[in-house]
Amino acid sequence: MRFHIYESPFKSQPEGKAAAFSRYVFSHWLIKRASLQKQESELPRHQHYHRQSTTGQNGLFFLHQDYPHSVDYDGLVVRSATKVTADVINAASNLKIIGRAGTGVDNVDVDAATKKGIIVMNTPSGNTISAAELTCALIMSLSRHVPQAAMSMKAGKWDRKKFMGAELYGKVLGIIGLGRIGKEVASRMQSFGMKTIGYDPITPPEVSASWGVEQMSLEQLWPQCDYITLHTPLMPSTVGLLNDETFAKCKKGVRVVNCARGGIIDEAALLRALESGQCGGAGLDVFVEEPPKDRALLDHPNVIGCPHLGASTKEAQARCGQDIALQIVDMVKGKNLIGAVNAQVLASTFSQESQEMIKFGEAIGSVLQACATSRKPYSNLRITTQGDCMKSSSGYMASAVLVGLLGNGSNLINVLNLAKDSGIQVNQTHCNSNGVGGCCEVEMLANGCVFKATGSVQSGVPVLLMLSDSVFRQPVSLTGNLLFFKASANPQLLSSVVGVLATEGVQIESFSAPVNHTGEQWYCVGVTKLLRTCEAEEQQRKEEGARRWTQIAYQNRIEQLAAVLHA
Repeated sequence: MRFHIYESPFKSQPEGKAAAFSRYVFSHWLIKRASLQKQESELPRHQHYHRQSTTGQNGLFFLHQDYPHSVDYDGLVVRSATKVTADVINAASNLKIIGRAGTGVDNVDVDAATKKGIIVMNTPSGNTISAAELTCALIMSLSRHVPQAAMSMKAGKWDRKKFMGAELYGKVLGIIGLGRIGKEVASRMQSFGMKTIGYDPITPPEVSASWGVEQMSLEQLWPQCDYITLHTPLMPSTVGLLNDETFAKCKKGVRVVNCARGGIIDEAALLRALESGQCGGAGLDVFVEEPPKDRALLDHPNVIGCPHLGASTKEAQARCGQDIALQIVDMVKGKNLIGAVNAQVLASTFSQESQEMIKFGEAIGSVLQACATSRKPYSNLRITTQGDCMKSSSGYMASAVLVGLLGNGSNLINVLNLAKDSGIQVNQTHCNSNGVGGCCEVEMLANGCVFKATGSVQSGVPVLLMLSDSVFRQPVSLTGNLLFFKASANPQLLSSVVGVLATEGVQIESFSAPVNHTGEQWYCVGVTKLLRTCEAEEQQRKEEGARRWTQIAYQNRIEQLAAVLHA
């Protein structure tokens, strides 16, 4: 992988420690940067795919449509204002990872990135403290009307009665979403004497109970809360989570806070609840449309609005920049994978054992692809792993086999989507070994024909034990250049193969024969190099009555495959 850093011709703003650190760890990443203080007219006269419009500390990351090295970008790092659309993703043909310095990835076309096999990564913990503190600040401001009282004072008034507040002590706080931010909010508001209850479909109740939050269903939660704070992602199941129906189930005068994502609260329903008194106040840092054009909600006297400040602290900005840099470096070095939004399959692939298993899966898939080239389309793939040593591979084995089967353009990130688009049904199961060593059987249905391959990993090397009904006497090491062919047993078979290959200047390194010599069986020949032409093999096939010869070349972790030849 080639990395390079391109320096902007413009003078950048002085960099703080976080920016300097990011530059250090990205010293081998191609990132083009320009000062945000420059106007667009001062930038190079190229069409911008995207442009960061906010005044951040670390400058602007951008791609140009006709920038000559845009295809060389390996990584792209953005914050929330930069839109990484499908056009941007498709323009950078070498792009391998998109890093979002923050939590949400609403500004990244994750589907488009996944289809191209590009990792999308965020910094799940970088904004946690800042977002939690802002949430707590809004809860306290709602209870004591701090912003309204401050505005009144600035207007020259002294109106103590108008801003009568309420204590937080003894009140019930409902936390929807008990992840990192929800947990931090709970611990801080418990120090005010609030009772914390919550709902989360993922966090186990015993886990949240260990930090003082009693979990319950939403139907149980709504009527108990004096305050409700939201900390969920925006997804179909959370859009409009607080609406007319749910507000009606709440205590009269309930106060709500949203520092998560705009759209979780139905803004029209919230305004109706505020006007009726069902909702006593709202602290909003996020909105459906940002900035909001409809001011009716913001202008309500019981609404405290902020311009999406959840991560707007110096500490959070520095932490996110450092986190995304370290996460990408760790991923590139094969140490760890944190924050991957669309590549969970990679999380368990960083050990030496998992790398060997992936190499094995790709090898088996490549063998089947070569054997069934003329039998496309593929319609069904069944993978059965057996033994304790294979159990840990269940999360990625299907993807690894598909990478070998589908070939160029596929990787562990996008291959399941590619298989689905191709109409391939994938089934994976695991069974106990019953005393037999670990192995993996792959069965593929292609145009009505069934192809099978069984293999394992021995001493770190992928080996083939059986191809269709042909069980090899010795495991076939799936390394080097291999020639598979199907023929009936014949005393002159080996000498004939040697003669044909010698004519092409190819030497035999190994020969693997099946146990059974009845009928047509698969054979495997290890050769010193690829064959220059197929004419000699075609003639040899006809002379010996063989049905199929298959030549497979493995080079750089099984990346090159030769064509399958058919009589």
